[in-house]
Amino acid sequence: MPLIDLSHTIDNNTVTYKGLPKPVICDYWTRKSSGKNYVDGSSFQIGKIEMVANTGTYIDCPFHRFENGKDISEVSLDAFANLESHKVRWDYQKQGLSVSKQAFEGINLKNKAILINTNWSEKWMSEEYYTNHPFLSEEAANYLKDSGVLLVGIDSYNIDDTRTKKRPVHTVLLGNEILIVEHLTNLSLLPDHEFNFTAVPPKIKGMGTFPVRAFAKI
Repeated sequence: MPLIDLSHTIDNNTVTYKGLPKPVICDYWTRKSSGKNYVDGSSFQIGKIEMVANTGTYIDCPFHRFENGKDISEVSLDAFANLESHKVRWDYQKQGLSVSKQAFEGINLKNKAILINTNWSEKWMSEEYYTNHPFLSEEAANYLKDSGVLLVGIDSYNIDDTRTKKRPVHTVLLGNEILIVEHLTNLSLLPDHEFNFTAVPPKIKGMGTFPVRAFAKI
């Protein structure tokens, strides 16, 4: 079955969230220097990266929002991988920036990953990407919580409305151990249903967010 890559590439120029630094990607051990340690022509590169956790396509776990919530290492692996999924299309130009609960009505949501396809990812790394983006309404977040979803992803700058100083969607979803994936891409390549979603971060203690290689299996 084909795999569809749903992640943005991270490089030295990646600005994911305004105000947070770009990653620094470099050699810790270069091929030239490592070659001096071997007599058979072998050489190796060991890379080094310095970045904030909210870089590229990333997943939020409860600890991101709540001090006593589960961090990445405490969330079960089956909450990240091979999730039955449904894609919801949202045309922000016609329907507005706020994704309403009506977008999800009539769909079997229980125990599924729900991916919100707005096509905002087409603006990735442009100035327009960072402002006035599509987001999930608080009412919709509560509807998804009550419907028993496992994970909610969006191909936008943030699942909350960043024009305000409130983050109700993070509070509702992460407060109920519903994971969040932000900055997805290529969702237009997916069918509306009958695919499985995976977004697995490294098993790190003391962090609530980390980049993932998100993908779908159709």
